[in-house]
Amino acid sequence: MENIKRPHKDAEELGAVVRGVLNDIKQRGDKAIKEYEQKFDKVSLDSLKVTDEEIEEAEKLVSKELKDALVLAHDNISKFHSSQKFESKKVETCKGVTCWQKSVAIEKVGLYVPGGTAPLFSTVLMLATPAKIAGCKEIVLCSPPNKEGKLHPAILVAAKIAGVNNIFKIGGVQAIGAMAYGSESVPKVSKIFGPGNQYVMAAKQEVSLHDVAIDMPAGPSEVAIVADETANPVFVASDFLSQAEHGVDSQAVLVTTSKDLMKQVEDEIQRQLALLPRKEITEQALKWSKLIYVETIEQAMELINEYAPEHLILAVKDYMKVADMVINAGSVFLGNYSCESAGDYASGTNHTLPTSGYAKAYSGVNLDSFCRKITFQELTAEGVKSIGPTVAIMAENELLDAHKNAMTFRMNN
Repeated sequence: MENIKRPHKDAEELGAVVRGVLNDIKQRGDKAIKEYEQKFDKVSLDSLKVTDEEIEEAEKLVSKELKDALVLAHDNISKFHSSQKFESKKVETCKGVTCWQKSVAIEKVGLYVPGGTAPLFSTVLMLATPAKIAGCKEIVLCSPPNKEGKLHPAILVAAKIAGVNNIFKIGGVQAIGAMAYGSESVPKVSKIFGPGNQYVMAAKQEVSLHDVAIDMPAGPSEVAIVADETANPVFVASDFLSQAEHGVDSQAVLVTTSKDLMKQVEDEIQRQLALLPRKEITEQALKWSKLIYVETIEQAMELINEYAPEHLILAVKDYMKVADMVINAGSVFLGNYSCESAGDYASGTNHTLPTSGYAKAYSGVNLDSFCRKITFQELTAEGVKSIGPTVAIMAENELLDAHKNAMTFRMNN
């Protein structure tokens, strides 16, 4: 079976750089953040927080067409995530013993929105929309500024549509540190969400060890496409390139049962690539990308489930049957018309997904990501009779006499 290697940086080198920046921010707060903004984003900032005037200015710079698109995408994301609301049920496990769960929003969350080679204003909607539906009281958003010290206007307009106004001009590792530790300007949060490059991923994993929860260890973006002879080579090549243009460390993989299709896709990739504005970035990502021939769909799915892609496109004739074979994937796109871009922007599903094989253990962001489940139990006197002897004998055999006493005192009452 083909071994698909993902792009990676030296973990020790990454870790050392990231820990140095994080420790500095922990010690010196805003001052350190501003110095790193100067160093990494090449911008000198007087203030880190985006003002109301800047948000108003951004609204004038965004076209009506884009605003309308953001509103439609927000509506669809809202519909899908609202459908995930938790319904609590009380369960009587024994006579007099009732148990139930309550879903409670995380009070303070931090959202990281990449803005480097491409300003991902869609990520604002993907993170802020479920955070608002969940009922998070404080939502902090960080995104890297340009050299003029401004955030991309569409990021600010998307934030306004989603109902977020606590926005900061901070990028990369320094943004993760600011939200994890808090500073004079940035509130400390309980959980950090959002995609990013390998430095951002390393920073999220570092702060999650002691200081704050994270959504998942998401890194460079990736797509896997399973295609048979019924797939459209133009569509497949466009999906392949749409992922590769994210960044130099993105990855695209085609697994196909048709040698003819593979050749057509290869030619089509070169034709479409020549016309792309982000050609240089995309070409570098293509070095990590692969076109793989297998004899059967079963072999293809065995390879896919081992790879565990962030995005999976099933461009095959009987895609619903093949969909049943999916075990490890972040988000799945079915048939020739379901391009991955639909999920990235406006179908309603979330695009913040596990990468680097983490789809074997993690879900993509959803409404539950912004909530905690608290369990409750109520025992009546009858409940003590029902489970008291069981609790007492188990505690006694674990040599935990105080545990036993807590129940037997009630049993003897």
